[in-house]
Amino acid sequence: MNSAVTSCESPKLLESDDGVLDSHPDGQVRKKNGQPGTSSHLVYGIMDIPPWYLCIFLGIQHFLTALGGLVAVPLILAKNLCLQHDPLSQSYLISTILFVSGICTLLQVFFGVRLPILQGGTMAFIAPSLAMLSLPAWKCPEWMINASLVNTSSPEFTEEWQKRIRELQGAIMVASCVQMLVGFSGLIGFLMRFIGPLTIAPTITLVALPLFDSAGNDAGIHWGIAAMTIFLIVLFSQYLKNVTLPVPVYGGQKKCHTSKFHVFQVFPVLLALCISWLTCFGLTVTDVLPSAPTAYGHLARTDTKGSVLSQAPWFRIPYPGQWGLPTISLAGVFGIIAGVISSMVESVGDYYACARLVGAPAPPRHAINRGIGIEGLGCLLAGAWGTGNGTTSYSENVAVLGITQYVDMNSSRNLFVFGFSIYCGLAIPNWVNKNSEKLQTGILQLDQVIQVLLTTGMFVGGLLGFLLDNTIPGSAEERGLLAWNQIQEESQETSKAFEVYGLPCGIGTKFCTSSCVQCLPFWPRLEGGGKGEVEVSSLTSCSTDYSGDRHKNDLETRM
Repeated sequence: MNSAVTSCESPKLLESDDGVLDSHPDGQVRKKNGQPGTSSHLVYGIMDIPPWYLCIFLGIQHFLTALGGLVAVPLILAKNLCLQHDPLSQSYLISTILFVSGICTLLQVFFGVRLPILQGGTMAFIAPSLAMLSLPAWKCPEWMINASLVNTSSPEFTEEWQKRIRELQGAIMVASCVQMLVGFSGLIGFLMRFIGPLTIAPTITLVALPLFDSAGNDAGIHWGIAAMTIFLIVLFSQYLKNVTLPVPVYGGQKKCHTSKFHVFQVFPVLLALCISWLTCFGLTVTDVLPSAPTAYGHLARTDTKGSVLSQAPWFRIPYPGQWGLPTISLAGVFGIIAGVISSMVESVGDYYACARLVGAPAPPRHAINRGIGIEGLGCLLAGAWGTGNGTTSYSENVAVLGITQYVDMNSSRNLFVFGFSIYCGLAIPNWVNKNSEKLQTGILQLDQVIQVLLTTGMFVGGLLGFLLDNTIPGSAEERGLLAWNQIQEESQETSKAFEVYGLPCGIGTKFCTSSCVQCLPFWPRLEGGGKGEVEVSSLTSCSTDYSGDRHKNDLETRM
């Protein structure tokens, strides 16, 4: 990922003595002194480059893994945008969010935190968006709800749904400026002194937890197919991950031959989705699945969207402002800012969890600042293109598992903070949705802001977790801040972190090396700031072990 390692030979699929394909001869990452590292569970490390043909399939798997979340955002918003009877316009929103997600992922991988994290539509923006669109001013008129009265090609229909998404665009673009300011100014690093695991955990949990109703409805289209897909993913990724299958290989001394490969470990999602789709295709061809639109299981057929495929253009390139000039309202901006705060807290946890999973050192502050700033830029692009959503890192559940282990969950204090925050994050929005008239202040804009914030569960839970964790007495060790801050301090400005989180194309090592640039809070730098340390980093990058300490004699003092 860094230009400092371009002179090193790229890792390739090697065949071990037992005929199993691996990126390392012995299946392990080795330290420079020959001792095995602790990254043996990884097929490829953070600095490894898989073969190009394997990259294609791994990329497809990443896309399919994120596809459900990416497509879910426009589909969830469709009803409140008055688009439930216009699948063609829904497809335009889906193509736009896929296009912008690809751009934002490239920006994050090259110039952001530089970890293998996909960027895509965020559930953190769904709750405030739905809360804003549920205000009386944005309720869908009756003639748009009744399918028999809707003419999706009429200018009136187009204007009705586009003015709603323009309102979302304006709010997202203003809120994204706040995120860029927090990231590139280094403010997120300062805030991390007060934001501990007990603030991050309930916030991330409440990002997707309130959406269980939508997830259940989607899976309820055909519970048999949904259960089969989940079963296959769990089977391949957990139970069969160590099983090898013979695959054809060309190269080496044997030329064309077969070798064993961990197919289930590398492609669990891809295999499961392919099997499920082929099953649905077979059931569709044989008419086992009902053809009547109102029958249960009809939407599991693979031909239900045939009309959309015939109407949609083969190639369509989204562009900024395609729905018109964005508009701005106070309630929308404050609601999306709440989503931005939740997204930033979530992303910080994602960075640490992802770094641990790929065997990289914990991200230093400049990488976190840069990652949050680039995510803000991604939200700005998403707002300009009109996705109806922002962008964030895709790993909510992994982040929760990665950060709660620093907290002493045997402490009654911590159990109360975590449990009370989760409970209120679910109960308060539910009550406000049913009793919104009891919160009327007489000021329309203030009423809208209060309703949007209090119906956003992640804002309520995160705010309570932050207040309780910083006010209820407790030691730094008990709160998890001691281990949390220690990890941050250990990752700061070391050569190991520089190799992973440094900027590409020699930026910071060959170009833009002035002292003024080095003072920027998002700029990578080593302790001492000397070029010699950077050169040493580039010489020793091929033998770096990111999971343990490097021996003193590993660092050469000469080039």
